[in-house]
Amino acid sequence: MSESTETTTDRSPVEDTDQPVDASTDAPADGAQSDGDRRTRTQILEEEGDIAADYLEELLDIVDLDGDIDIDVADGRAQVAIVNEDGGDELGPLVGRDGQVLSALQELTRLTVQTQTGQRSWLMLDIDGFRDRRKDDLREVAQKAVDEVRDSGEPVSLRAMNSFERKVVHDVVAQAGMRSESEGEGDRRHVVVHPA
Repeated sequence: MSESTETTTDRSPVEDTDQPVDASTDAPADGAQSDGDRRTRTQILEEEGDIAADYLEELLDIVDLDGDIDIDVADGRAQVAIVNEDGGDELGPLVGRDGQVLSALQELTRLTVQTQTGQRSWLMLDIDGFRDRRKDDLREVAQKAVDEVRDSGEPVSLRAMNSFERKVVHDVVAQAGMRSESEGEGDRRHVVVHPA
């Protein structure tokens, strides 16, 4: 397994579960500093990525799967991806149906980072490009809903989605100059697109 690291500038978080950041210090807004030092937010996120990569490498060894791990800092969080450079689909079981296994692995990875750093982690995990492909599909769904609302003038409810998916839809709706809201609880939480 090889590991590559690329760092980009911080932007707003991808999911709608974000940790506030104090822009003047680039540190968590609550003033917490990991280990009492004065590291920048980017350095803290890079450390999260490294911890996550170590955890995921061990996981790949246990399940006897090959994959490369890419670490990035973007959108205000650590982003870690397991990729298959051979182009096969052997990482599919780690994604699972509708990304359910991927979501569970992301939570386990976040817990591992939190255990080692003492800070809540908002890192994003992707496996074999699943989240990128999912974003494209969701943008299409959102655009169809926007078009339907424009034509009918009536609100449109979409199927239940996780927070990552809802955030993608909200962004598309906002770019179209319309309004959207998340409604429902738990597994039934979904987006409703409203006329402007």
